[in-house]
Amino acid sequence: MISKSNQLELRQVQYFIMLSTTLHYRKAAEKLHISQSALSQQIKILETTLGAKLFERTNRKVTLSYEGSVFLQEANLIVEQVDRSLENWQMKKEGKKGQLKIGFVGSAMQKYLPKVLKKFSSDQPLIMLNLQEKTNKEQLESLLSNKIDIGFMRSNSIPSIMGIKLVYEENFSLVLPQNHPLNEVSFTSIKQLSKESFILFPNDFSPMFFQQILNLCLEAGFSPNIQHQSIHAPTIFKLVENEMGISIIPNSLRDDKNYNVKYIELVKTPQKTRLYAVWLAHNKSKVLHYFLNHI
Repeated sequence: MISKSNQLELRQVQYFIMLSTTLHYRKAAEKLHISQSALSQQIKILETTLGAKLFERTNRKVTLSYEGSVFLQEANLIVEQVDRSLENWQMKKEGKKGQLKIGFVGSAMQKYLPKVLKKFSSDQPLIMLNLQEKTNKEQLESLLSNKIDIGFMRSNSIPSIMGIKLVYEENFSLVLPQNHPLNEVSFTSIKQLSKESFILFPNDFSPMFFQQILNLCLEAGFSPNIQHQSIHAPTIFKLVENEMGISIIPNSLRDDKNYNVKYIELVKTPQKTRLYAVWLAHNKSKVLHYFLNHI
């Protein structure tokens, strides 16, 4: 075994590879820009460290010993690995390689995020994206514990240590059973739904979004009768489909194919639902800052 106090030096390994290639001390020394005696000395130190004779030397020629030919394979691997590691380090240092962990609410993946992610991946193909669907609350917890680098949420209620950017704004949409008497032609005001049962995302899932729905109803002169709550859009659609109530969702969450429901986009309603990007302000990751330039 090689003594831990007598470890290999990379330059000695590189000298050995060059001499193995030329099998000539003078030529190898010239290529390495060192003296022939210095090369000979370093090879002897390497042989002492390894406890093996790497070259057979005669007056006429230099050849690799059996031990030398075996070590040459490993020496090439050592140098290649060092080169790869340094290249990886340089690219990571510059933010051109690495991993970015992204949290998001489901609606962010319907319209906004896919285009952003595709463009970023095209520009930075060596950065691996790790996507995690989470509630607003879960994203904040994950940001604080460094489990994600950036989150996309429908909330601007964040700690002061976080950065935030509005990235997307859209209309709300009503979700009604297919046989509901209201349609886009007959609909005039959300007040027409004051007697309906509502199915909403819970308050603790997205307080800002929940409050916006309450405000929509209160401005129309009524308080919504909230009968059911779910954090999953498919569950909400299924409940509406089965006439358990109606709902209000971000327009990007609409699913026009899989449920027997209909939608009315609230295009004339001044309130909009907003999507925010949130990250720890002190995060100095160049990968993160490259990504921020894409949103």
